[in-house]
Amino acid sequence: MDAGAAVQREINGTKFVIASAAMHQFMAMVQRVAGHTETVLITGETGTGKELIACSIHEYSNRTSKSWVDINCAALPEHLVESELFGYEKGAFSGADNSKPGLFEMADKGTLFLDEIGELPPHIQVKLLRVLDRAPYYRLGGHRKITVDVRIVAATNQDLEAAVQEGRFRKDLFHRLSQFQLRVPPLRERQEDIAALAEHFLQEKRPDAKFSGDAVRALQAYSWPGNVRELRNLVAKLAVSATGLEINAADVAGELSKEQERTEIPVPMGDLEGMERQMVMKALENTGGHRAKAAEQLGISRRTLSRKLREYQIAPAPDGSSRALGALSVMQKKFFRAKVKFPVALRDAHGQEMNVTAVNLSVGGMGLEGLADPRGCRGLVDAKFMLPGTDTYIAAKVQVVWADPEGRAGATFAVIEPAAYEELQHWTNRKMKEEGWEL
Repeated sequence: MDAGAAVQREINGTKFVIASAAMHQFMAMVQRVAGHTETVLITGETGTGKELIACSIHEYSNRTSKSWVDINCAALPEHLVESELFGYEKGAFSGADNSKPGLFEMADKGTLFLDEIGELPPHIQVKLLRVLDRAPYYRLGGHRKITVDVRIVAATNQDLEAAVQEGRFRKDLFHRLSQFQLRVPPLRERQEDIAALAEHFLQEKRPDAKFSGDAVRALQAYSWPGNVRELRNLVAKLAVSATGLEINAADVAGELSKEQERTEIPVPMGDLEGMERQMVMKALENTGGHRAKAAEQLGISRRTLSRKLREYQIAPAPDGSSRALGALSVMQKKFFRAKVKFPVALRDAHGQEMNVTAVNLSVGGMGLEGLADPRGCRGLVDAKFMLPGTDTYIAAKVQVVWADPEGRAGATFAVIEPAAYEELQHWTNRKMKEEGWEL
């Protein structure tokens, strides 16, 4: 297979293969951005290599000789995020037997990479914004002000603009982080890279083997929802399963079919793993794909939830910012949210009534605006509204799972009549079709 203009770069010990014009142009932009000092927000689908791009920015910058520090914001329990980022003093909390510098101090004069930035809890977002504005901060339990010079590079596969609208992410922090915004193209938008990367991965696993021309075309015809990570895994399986030295289109099609069967066949509920998988999916559905809140609902850490998502091959709420309209899988359908604007009447356990506005609606819950006092919404709250464009009146019990000082909140349906839920599902399906989606 001829990779044409394929070039290899080594970034942080990993080979980075580029063949397409789109990626050559993208990497040229990365190099230009690296020469500046502003913060960078890297967006893109899961598996596109956002961390490698972040490493590239550090290596191309004038901070390359200084510290590179990274953290996955979704991999830490929420109560540890602040102490990891900002450090703590001895005795700050139970178990703090010694003082510890935070990641900001460790990255002083260098680069701090915040992966999955959309998972940061609100109170950490406030503190992060202050540090980005060069304000001194304190370690947990500390009395000495700390000032650092750190360049922030952040990454997310979420639609942060939608998160801002829903009140899950601060608008001012979003604008502060995205002084430069880089979108990593998904693999399906760069066909030449599919061929070059497949050859590279095959040579790593089985140097004596090669792809036939029809095998390359079969690989390029696939949409690669898991991007480079999925391609690497598939090639590794082909290298092991292929009987000859040449891998053909039939080999590729066979392995892709097996993969589709593994990810699309429902897991039987008769075993413990199947039940656990369903519980994880339900928690994600209830929280609109927000992993931190799903982990809290399940009573596990975000690190454990991230491991289970990989183990059960469950995709969180899809990032629709760069995807053309097309087909939605059954899993993606669960996270579909329609933009709306209609009145909702809430009544708390004390009989206090509140009138708010729904701004998005799904089968799992709704986003709200105008919630003046969320403190009165602890526990289950009665919610009543007319389903838009219908004569269906829905009365349900909801739980407010998050709220911000500006009156925005997110609520999940805790108790809803089966007939009303069915009407909501039909309504959601119609909205999906109106927007051009098909199952």
